Amino acid sequence: MPRLPRKNDAASIAARREALGLTDEVDLAPYAKAAESVTGVAVIPVSVAQLQISLGQYALSDDGDVVESDRADEEVVVPLAHTEGGLTASVQRGARAAELSGGFRTHVVADRITRASCFVCRDAGDALTLGRWIEDRVDEAREWLRTADVPELSRYAVLREVKTHVVGPMCHVLWRFTTGDAVGPNMMTRNAYALNMAFVLPNAPVSVERSMLEANMGGDKKPSHEYFQSGHGKTVIAEVTLTDEAIERVLRTTAADLEALSWAGTHGAVASGMQSVAFTPASAVAAVFAATGQDLGMVGTSSMAHGTGRRVEGGLHASIRFPGLEVGTVGGGTSLPTAHEWLTVLGCAGPGTVYRFAQVVAATALALEISASAAMATAGSENFFRAHFERGGIRS
Repeated sequence: MPRLPRKNDAASIAARREALGLTDEVDLAPYAKAAESVTGVAVIPVSVAQLQISLGQYALSDDGDVVESDRADEEVVVPLAHTEGGLTASVQRGARAAELSGGFRTHVVADRITRASCFVCRDAGDALTLGRWIEDRVDEAREWLRTADVPELSRYAVLREVKTHVVGPMCHVLWRFTTGDAVGPNMMTRNAYALNMAFVLPNAPVSVERSMLEANMGGDKKPSHEYFQSGHGKTVIAEVTLTDEAIERVLRTTAADLEALSWAGTHGAVASGMQSVAFTPASAVAAVFAATGQDLGMVGTSSMAHGTGRRVEGGLHASIRFPGLEVGTVGGGTSLPTAHEWLTVLGCAGPGTVYRFAQVVAATALALEISASAAMATAGSENFFRAHFERGGIRS
């Protein structure tokens, strides 16, 4: 096969499609700015689930704290793009049990996204000196980003804190930003690079042998202890108190059995060293992400979760905490035709909606956790087995 053209003009797109034998008529112009060498689109079925959620209205304070100003109960229609048999039915079952119990309640706890840079010094002593120097100049660095005449800088990415960690001659630096309604990796990467090259290196009190923009201390697009504790993106909690009646009527199990599963599952997670304490949040997170134009690589961090289940009078309190939901409602794939359409259905298209969207993702994942856990909690986990056997497509 001859070498395929790499541009995204109409002629290059047509040439690639012809060379690969693709014959369907499809207008790829709206997708040409979203990726390189655009040649087609992958169509994934989108189904919907309906969730009753008490959604908080949040805004960022001048200090970078997430502040709740109001709250309202809403029925939200959530798009789920996937090919996993039974997923939408399971989400809807969990949502139904929650609705009969008063609905989900969601809370945005924090908002930070980070870039983990590193400066290699002569020895540990110099690295410690550099780390202390950087931590003492956060206000100065923030002001420099605000006023510097550097065209590559983003004014939307605001530096909030800095965390340093010295090991050997390496001074790792976790630059922590807020980025508005965008996920923000591009804008905070530009700002972190500028800080490294034009603020730290020219003014450092010690000699720096090497500067690295990203050195993996945070755990970008991966589960990590750092992000599990300090967050990355939006930190969100979803909760519901399921009534015994709803558990029996909809979930076909009991609060006692759900609590027993939670106890065993938590200890299983600890035994495996899992950087998460949850059942299957990635399926729900990925399905919402695929429908709404999110970066699918960010499912790795975004699906990291900590779920709890506790028996209370008259039912079971269930919750899930997502420390690192990397979501956006502007920029990236959110402007693509179908993604924008589904975000509009959610009431999450454009500025001022990212905290709403983060809460919807968390509540959807909790709905799936509840239903899947209920199926697993039945005797011998029979319902979980049957759901996969009956809805799993072709049997072998």
